[in-house]
Amino acid sequence: MPKLTVMLAIAGALFSGLAFAQSPTKPTVVLVHGAFADSSSWNGVVGILEKDGYRVVAAANPLRSLSGDATYVSSLIDSIEGPVVLVGHSYGGQVITTAANGHENVKSLVYVAAFAPDAGEAAAELAGKFPGGTLGQALAPPVKLASGGIDLYIDKGKFQQQFAQDVPVAEAALMAAGQRPITEDALKEKSGEPAWKKLPSWFIYGDDDRNIPAKALGFMAERASSRRTVVIKDASHVVMVSQPGEVAALIEEAAK
Repeated sequence: MPKLTVMLAIAGALFSGLAFAQSPTKPTVVLVHGAFADSSSWNGVVGILEKDGYRVVAAANPLRSLSGDATYVSSLIDSIEGPVVLVGHSYGGQVITTAANGHENVKSLVYVAAFAPDAGEAAAELAGKFPGGTLGQALAPPVKLASGGIDLYIDKGKFQQQFAQDVPVAEAALMAAGQRPITEDALKEKSGEPAWKKLPSWFIYGDDDRNIPAKALGFMAERASSRRTVVIKDASHVVMVSQPGEVAALIEEAAK
């Protein structure tokens, strides 16, 4: 074989090997927070996933309207090359249920103490489907918006017991101060065709969730034919904050 041909063959093999080594082998994980939280609520989960070699994007969910929030997350997915695992917490579950539609690169859905609505259902409706939720009693006086709608917050004095009873007091106080409000309209807006009817889903939640009753979460997991449902004893609504290892492990299972 001529010397030049041999050199080109070796160079080609090295280039192919380098390209293979640099190609993504794991999906990108997109985390979508819910009402009364922000992207920092995923910090513990992000640390574990990134240590294990996953690219992670913690989206800043606007919490203004279901349609608008889902469009925002959909645009974020458009910017990502390769497979995606969508993860939603609380109202963020309703957002990913809609945002995943039309994206062939979304491979799985993970619901973390999250709503998984069917067509025509709203988050507020699902939260009241079963007894046990106490969010309504813990809300602060609504904030009237110039647009005519209202923003909802959890009363700071009731935040830990309602939202994060298994989180240290100091950390819960920071979460209460930095909570992101959601519009009442967003919680009442009805969903369209759900992505969980086409995509495999996983669920994790605590049995002491006071925002979305555990029975409601179990109902949605069963209806969505969850591949695996993890119920953590005595865990709060922010199970990703109090039990990041359990949540990250389930996300990695969905990613495989």
